[in-house]
Amino acid sequence: MRPTTVLLTALAPISWGTTYAVTTEFLPADRPLFTGLMRALPAGLVLLALARVLPRGAWWGKAAVLGALNIGAFFPLLFLSAYRMPGGLAAVVSSVGPLFVVGLSALLLGQRPTARSVITGAVAAFGVSLVVLRAAGALDPVGALAALASTASMSAGTVLTKRWGRPDGVGPLALTAWQLTAGGLLIAPLALLIEGAPPALDGRAVGGYLYLALANTAVAYWLWFRGIGRLTATQVTFLGPLSPLTAAVVGWAALGQALTPVQLAGMALAFGATVAGQIRPGATLPITDGKRAPGTKPGALTAV
Repeated sequence: MRPTTVLLTALAPISWGTTYAVTTEFLPADRPLFTGLMRALPAGLVLLALARVLPRGAWWGKAAVLGALNIGAFFPLLFLSAYRMPGGLAAVVSSVGPLFVVGLSALLLGQRPTARSVITGAVAAFGVSLVVLRAAGALDPVGALAALASTASMSAGTVLTKRWGRPDGVGPLALTAWQLTAGGLLIAPLALLIEGAPPALDGRAVGGYLYLALANTAVAYWLWFRGIGRLTATQVTFLGPLSPLTAAVVGWAALGQALTPVQLAGMALAFGATVAGQIRPGATLPITDGKRAPGTKPGALTAV
């Protein structure tokens, strides 16, 4: 494991942890599809202009599938769950992502789930629940299903991104651009049909959308997909709890929300599980940028 790679990849979920505060403080209310569109498509087009590489052959289809799973389906479902349920409940449901990835890695990558990974995932979910779960708010069935579906979508996209790697000569910048653009194009007609014309935007909203599109999406997803190419899928997904932990810290520091001793204990548990999820005992052969190390089988995972 390279600590620098883990730390850079961790910046992605840390950035995503600021999304709730930016959305509630700067953006128009009740426009989840438009917000998802503004996060994905501008970021994808900017990265596409920088990368100057288009998919070829089978990668047109693969990029569309990954874009749908990681962006096009994930964003609307995520925002739907957030609007249907309190943010804490949505985060708790979504915190089972590492367990989804452990199961999908067994099916698609041939990586056997271990008791250690399952227990670590359960501890991470429990820790997140202590941090974000509040007494107020009922479990909305539609919201809960949307949260589970968004988590499953992102988990499947993470594992498939690891399985397919990247075409020769294509870097993570281009792969990120393809997915964000494909996902944004998928969201665009839904936003127009369901939510209608875009809302009027003031300066605060423009600033909020610029932050979400550039730092929160373009840079963060580039770091995320770069990390998937260099770490195992399980290692990457165990960085996910950093997002609700960051949201709690931002709420305390910027929005005046108190942190109780129980929440602090939950943060310690979730952070400990995140660190434990980066340790891959027995893995010695390196894998770099989505390419297999010499001597490994297709789909095999090794640590960097």
